[in-house]
Amino acid sequence: MQIYTPDEIASMLKISKHTVYEMIKRGDLAAFKVGNKMRIEESEFTRFKESMTAPNKRQTELQNTVQQTIQLAGSHDFLVEHLVKYTASEGTGLSITPSYIGSLEGLMMLYRGSADIAAIHLLDPVSQQYNLPFIRQLFVHEPITVMRLASREQGLIVAKGNPKKISGIKDLTRKDVTIVNRQKGAGTRFLLDSFLAEENLQPSDVKGYDDEEWNHLGAAAHVSRGTADAAFGIKCAATQLGLDFIPLAKEQFDLVLRWTPDNKKALQHLIDLIHFTNFKESILELDGYDAEDFGKIIYGNQLTEA
Repeated sequence: MQIYTPDEIASMLKISKHTVYEMIKRGDLAAFKVGNKMRIEESEFTRFKESMTAPNKRQTELQNTVQQTIQLAGSHDFLVEHLVKYTASEGTGLSITPSYIGSLEGLMMLYRGSADIAAIHLLDPVSQQYNLPFIRQLFVHEPITVMRLASREQGLIVAKGNPKKISGIKDLTRKDVTIVNRQKGAGTRFLLDSFLAEENLQPSDVKGYDDEEWNHLGAAAHVSRGTADAAFGIKCAATQLGLDFIPLAKEQFDLVLRWTPDNKKALQHLIDLIHFTNFKESILELDGYDAEDFGKIIYGNQLTEA
């Protein structure tokens, strides 16, 4: 009979090893020890998977918990909005209080201990990697988990039919083109600046560069009203307002969880909700997102075997 390690179970379920140990501790998943290492039999793993497919079983368990509140800070995103609404409306016992202040400010709030979760999409121009280079620099000793929420399409939002015939970043410097930008510290603004630098273009060459909006829908609304010819943003915002979209990048949008004794139960509750309820199904219809790695733990420095 096949015997699995917690690492192997975590990999097959696309969850963290920390979550596997929590399930063992709660009695959801039976395990035995070989020396001081935990092991799980194949038959038990099969039983567990089958139990999780029972209608609303895990969601019912989550609903029977005491209401918990966690603070989220960072980038505005429709998936994050969806998660906040989902936890509030489905009786999950969890409440998320969001503050959409941009990726960089959200990460700094997490670093300062003023938030439990940061929602970020920050491109490191040197490595061309998203999020992890910033996270590794800031969180050396703090216990954190980084969870992939989705990949999403970023590009230029333009009016229906693209009347100005905008095709790329260079067109933003045309005298007949005006944009609306995102606020300083927003990951979307970081990405736009990266594209401008690649083309050796200066922000001062872009009309409307200093005109700021604080979320994707607000920026897209300027294009819809005709007060801007273009906005750099996500495809989902363009789709919602019936605008055209010119894709330029596929970026990684992640949640960074910082663990403390006070928020441990609430954060684990959130991970369970993401992994074991139908929340993923509720977001698949949103345009411009790739949820293939949804919920996957991509980094963690608190995941030590107990």
